[in-house]
Amino acid sequence: MANEKKQTSKKAASAASKVLRDGRTSNDSKSAGGSALSQADKKLNKTTGGKAAEKASKVLQSDDTGEKSKKAAASALTQKKANKKLEP
Repeated sequence: MANEKKQTSKKAASAASKVLRDGRTSNDSKSAGGSALSQADKKLNKTTGGKAAEKASKVLQSDDTGEKSKKAAASALTQKKANKKLEP
């Protein structure tokens, strides 16, 4: 697999910014939005951590979550560093 650097798109970064500024947004959505927004600059080479990925997953599974929150969560999850599998 290629060592491809991913970054949050401008559309997803805008959605993440709105999620963070909205006082009605859940903590899980804010965590996912913050993770996505922190990855908007390719030079920083950041990836989504395990806790933020878990929260982003919850956001995507929730029926009560808005479109902007889901967009930010999806962006954060696509940038989760893959776990290396240990061979037996």
